[in-house]
Amino acid sequence: MELRDIDLNLLVVFNELIVERRVSAVAEKLGKTQPAVSNILSRLRLLLGDELFVRTSRGMEPTPYALQLAEPIAYALQTIRSTLNESTVFEASTSQRQFTIGLSDIGEVNFLPRLIDQLELVAPLVSISTVRTQRENIAEAMESGHVDMSIGTLSGLQQQFFQRSLFKQPYVCMFRKGHALDKGSLSLDDFSAAEHLVVAPPGSAHAQVNESIERRGVKRKVRLSVPHWTAVGHILGSGKCNLIATVPESYASRCAGPFGLTYVPHPMTLPAVTVSLFWHPKFHREAGNKWLRNLIFSLFANSTATAVVEDGAERVG
Repeated sequence: MELRDIDLNLLVVFNELIVERRVSAVAEKLGKTQPAVSNILSRLRLLLGDELFVRTSRGMEPTPYALQLAEPIAYALQTIRSTLNESTVFEASTSQRQFTIGLSDIGEVNFLPRLIDQLELVAPLVSISTVRTQRENIAEAMESGHVDMSIGTLSGLQQQFFQRSLFKQPYVCMFRKGHALDKGSLSLDDFSAAEHLVVAPPGSAHAQVNESIERRGVKRKVRLSVPHWTAVGHILGSGKCNLIATVPESYASRCAGPFGLTYVPHPMTLPAVTVSLFWHPKFHREAGNKWLRNLIFSLFANSTATAVVEDGAERVG
């Protein structure tokens, strides 16, 4: 016999008859009529070549063959039920799932401290790992499920991905406290005359901001250029450092305290970068993925971002 010959509903009725032993009780439990349950039993008898249940004074008694089938059928139905429920329910408080998020190094600074604090409260057994968000491999990683979601400015993703904007990120000028330019504001002349630390991760939106400054003809004395954000706070916070850096405001607010830095509004009107949450449509309805997306959105989305309605997520492009 092939599986295509069996309607799953037949096995559900079989399983209930094993438990209830009465057609009327099964009909009431499943919301069917007694003739409908009797018809299903007739179909099962024909398919399996056995009476399966015999009417007695004690009710419908299973035959030896029915008893042989009872345990594996009950197990199979429970497995299917658990699998389907798992796809729609995520128990955060008891889950031990590990999620993988695509983040840049600046993203780790901005998002991980608050996210881990919140997980400690609502999902203490859930763990997080991160990977870098190079566009050439992050799309494939999210499609395969090796990466659950990504946060950043991934404008190069293909159009089938979902995204939800979290916030727009303005840029500021950051330097150590006590710097000669630590006057509460910064003129364009002072900006041009200063020595600069430039952060230009290849292919990132931050690199585009640097290009925007250059296109406007503003000359900077670039003393140091680095491809990552990891050392920026350490460098600027050095007691003798006179460099300034153009950085996202969210990053500046994180670094100011720990590294003895301060920041002021940027003297140029630079394009604000939109930071978004991205995921693959294959996992749009997956319960754990959806739960973490909503948690991230509730923690980091500002008042102008899209409302927390998953079906309202936009496609990339």
